[in-house]
Amino acid sequence: SLNEAEKHFNNYVNSEAIAGKDPALDAQAEASFKQMYDVLQQSIHYLKADNYAAYGNLDAQKAQDDMEQVYDQWLSQNAQLIKLASDQNQSSFTQMQWTLGIILLIVLIVLAFIWLGLQRVLLRPLQRIMAHIQTIADGDLTHEIEAEGRSEMGQLAAGLKTMQQSLIRTVSAVRDNADSIYTGAGEISAGSSDLSSRTEQQASALEETAASMEQLTATVRQNTDNARQATGLAKTASETARKGGRVVDNVVSTMNDIAESSEKIVDITSVIDGIAFQTNILALNAAVEAARAGEQGRGFAVVAGEVRTLASRSAQAAKEIKVLIENSVSRIDTGSTQVREAGETMKEIVNAVTRVTDIMGEIASASDEQSKGIEQVAQAVSEMDSVTQQNASLVEESAAAAAALEDQANELRQAVAAFRIQKQPRREASPTTLSKGLTPQPAAEQANWESF
Repeated sequence: SLNEAEKHFNNYVNSEAIAGKDPALDAQAEASFKQMYDVLQQSIHYLKADNYAAYGNLDAQKAQDDMEQVYDQWLSQNAQLIKLASDQNQSSFTQMQWTLGIILLIVLIVLAFIWLGLQRVLLRPLQRIMAHIQTIADGDLTHEIEAEGRSEMGQLAAGLKTMQQSLIRTVSAVRDNADSIYTGAGEISAGSSDLSSRTEQQASALEETAASMEQLTATVRQNTDNARQATGLAKTASETARKGGRVVDNVVSTMNDIAESSEKIVDITSVIDGIAFQTNILALNAAVEAARAGEQGRGFAVVAGEVRTLASRSAQAAKEIKVLIENSVSRIDTGSTQVREAGETMKEIVNAVTRVTDIMGEIASASDEQSKGIEQVAQAVSEMDSVTQQNASLVEESAAAAAALEDQANELRQAVAAFRIQKQPRREASPTTLSKGLTPQPAAEQANWESF
């Protein structure tokens, strides 16, 4: 747009000045751009106002021609400035090449002098130090290093000498420690083997104990089941005894009722006996009166005799019935007493059965608790067996690690033996040296496990 064109032109005008550029040409370009900008502004204004007559009177072509003429001059000037800058750059590049050549020649001469100085001061002492280092690398620590002067090479030789002395002390200490480690590793290996054997015996004993605990658990469970069945049977017997007691109570009650009825019959029999006695007296009186009456009372006397006979027989029968009833009452009393005793006995049986039921319940409860306790013990023994198995595995791993440590200690001894040290005789440690304190004694442990 027109505003963007104005913005770009203003940026060009406000840019830094370039050497060799013509200020008059810049002024012409600014004037021609301003003239062209004004013409375009008027054209836009006339077109928006629909004033085509005024738009036609504008000389836009002249403004464009002037601007193109100034733009061509600016392009020509810009090409000249570019050619001038290129020529200056070429001249500077040629001058820089000559300068770099001279500097490189001087550097080569200085490097030659430095090389000669390094040969004398640095390289030859460094070669001697490298020879000593190679000797140390080969394991020979018998050659002494001479440190001369206070230069860097002298300080390096002194440091290498100190390092060699430290290495001699280290190798001596490592050799002694390697012998000690090798001996100790042998002892550890023997002790681990002994411990592995004892751990296996312990694991075997725990397995047997676990099997015994399982059998004991099964037995206790069976006892618990039997106790529960006995408790059920005792409860059934207790209920049956209670029923028997109630039946006996009913029998006692019935016997009491029969005794009461027998006593009433005795009373009735006594009444009948009394009536028969009074009838006999009446018949006797009637016979006396009939005798007094003479012939007229003879028939009445016969009747009175018959009545007296019947009264006598009734009295005799009443006496016999009374005796029988008294015997029955006596026997009923005896039976009631026996039934009461049987009732008391049944109550004692019920109480005894109840106590037996309670005891069987306690036995069943105790057996159940005992079964749970034995299961816990069995679980603990199983866990102990598992831990013992793990310990056995760890002991085997420890024995393997001890054997590996023994091998590594032997390799370390052989590696340290490669160094040669003055006034340090090489010692050979026996690979079979073992401590007498680690002699296996499995017999004592077996007795303890058997007692367990």
